[in-house]
Amino acid sequence: MVSPSKPKTKERTGASFNPRVQYVLLMSFSVAIGLSAAGGAFLFRWLIENFQELFWAQGNSFLDMAANSPWWLVLFLPCIGGILAGVIITNWAPEAQGPGVPEVIKALAVRGGVIRHRITFLKALVTSLLIGCGASVGREGPVVQIGASLGSSAARLFRLHPSMLPVCVASGAAAGISATFNAPLTGSLFAIEILLLDTEMSYVSHIIVASVTASALSKFFWGDFPTFDAPKFIFSNFDELVIFFLLGILAGLVSIAFVKMISFSELAFDHIPLPEWLKPGLGGLILGAMALKIPAVLGVGYEAVNMGLTGVLPLDLALILLGAKLVATSLCIGSGMSGGIFAPSLVLGAALGVSVSSTLNMIFPELALTHGQYALVGMGTVVAGTTLAPITAVLTVFELTYSYKIILPMMVGCITSALVVRIFKGYSVYEAKLLRQGVNILRGHDESVMVNVPLSDIMDTEFDYLHTTDSLKTAADMVLNSDFPHFPVLDKNSKIAGILTLRDMRSFLKNDQDLKGWPEIVDTLMVRTIVSLPVDSNLKEAILKFERTGVSFLPLINQSGTVAGIIKSKDAMEIFRRNRYKNKILSSSI
Repeated sequence: MVSPSKPKTKERTGASFNPRVQYVLLMSFSVAIGLSAAGGAFLFRWLIENFQELFWAQGNSFLDMAANSPWWLVLFLPCIGGILAGVIITNWAPEAQGPGVPEVIKALAVRGGVIRHRITFLKALVTSLLIGCGASVGREGPVVQIGASLGSSAARLFRLHPSMLPVCVASGAAAGISATFNAPLTGSLFAIEILLLDTEMSYVSHIIVASVTASALSKFFWGDFPTFDAPKFIFSNFDELVIFFLLGILAGLVSIAFVKMISFSELAFDHIPLPEWLKPGLGGLILGAMALKIPAVLGVGYEAVNMGLTGVLPLDLALILLGAKLVATSLCIGSGMSGGIFAPSLVLGAALGVSVSSTLNMIFPELALTHGQYALVGMGTVVAGTTLAPITAVLTVFELTYSYKIILPMMVGCITSALVVRIFKGYSVYEAKLLRQGVNILRGHDESVMVNVPLSDIMDTEFDYLHTTDSLKTAADMVLNSDFPHFPVLDKNSKIAGILTLRDMRSFLKNDQDLKGWPEIVDTLMVRTIVSLPVDSNLKEAILKFERTGVSFLPLINQSGTVAGIIKSKDAMEIFRRNRYKNKILSSSI
């Protein structure tokens, strides 16, 4: 038995700072982060292009390279790339696995924006190797993680105040997207709508500065390049809004299928009895077998998007690509490869848009729908459904066309798609992946503060306890001498058997007879109804349990049934208030 002690909390402290100095310093850092994130995006793209030229036959595009390569290379190269990436991920960078965006969200929500320095290089190396070998993944998610990692590393290397860290991470992520698409608005909105759990208006200016800086640098090196061959958007018939609404519904259903397919693939690979480093190789082998019949499933897929935008993607190929790309990307992500889902979502959207317009033109030739325009709107609607970020999706497509006429169709389609996913699925592809890792991302200060505080970090591991065989004299002495007279009672196997409180002892303490004469033991008096929580619960679950039951403390139970620690109701509320106050003070000071 040990004496109670104060709960131990893991808090980061920073030196005192002047808010005005911090604001100017952070603005300067935003420019520096924008430059470095753009450099990271350039390096990443350079690695992809060089790996593709090194591994594949010559061609004007990646699809040409794959088509000109021998069958055995198409079959086995994705497998070889998967094995090499699996070795690196398993041994040196587990965070590099997957799309990249969920890992950044988790770092912001759980670790205050801390991302290991090595992730910058290893994420770029692993994902560029995989894409260079033909993996059916995107490059935008990894660019987000690369930029975010640079922002996190810069803030910590220069010992900035901890309150600056989330802003630097979001700025780096926005800059990476901006440099990739040459789209500063898209980069800024992506960081605000998807990454930041608690958006403060004071963050926006720093994120925009980093995003614009990266976009300016990308234009300097690459020119004012178009990412896609986007057609001029013409919209004059408002009756078409009904079709865009239906397209949004279909896009929402495709998005749900995509999210569920990724989850199913991850569960399936979890049950395969192979070492973790070999599973990406197995995924690559299956992908290679698919590519022998459908080469368009290889790589990022921008060539297929441009085919849809220029109106040369036939209906049969669009339908095949819609199903094949969904399976191929789910296979790659589920097997443990590194790569994003943003670009595959664009491919799925373009194929869906062409499928809808082609089908309606066949049934109603008088409509004369333009395939390129529906491919554009389809791209945005599927992105809105998979990410549940409709504003980012609208801005992404707008910056591809610079046409205000696309805004209304995009808003109708994107909002509809996001609503369908929210109603029938409830989570974006990023949120679903985090849920499988036990991280529940909620928007808003209070929710995120509670959900992302593990009880294992704040529980009291030193507490008084009794055994079922202890005498009531021993229990009475402990009750009288403890400042918190509520005790877990353990059995002979050190597992919790009940709870003894001062209220249970009251009638005996009023008795004038000699306590030594009591024949009873604790087992006869304790309450056997135990209100407890698993040790891997979070602060929100504890506070809800306190409110529903009215108990004053909760034993936290290991899987073995032993008590790992306790959390008191007054301490839980104090920790919640302290974290909420700290978050709001730090945010308002920027």
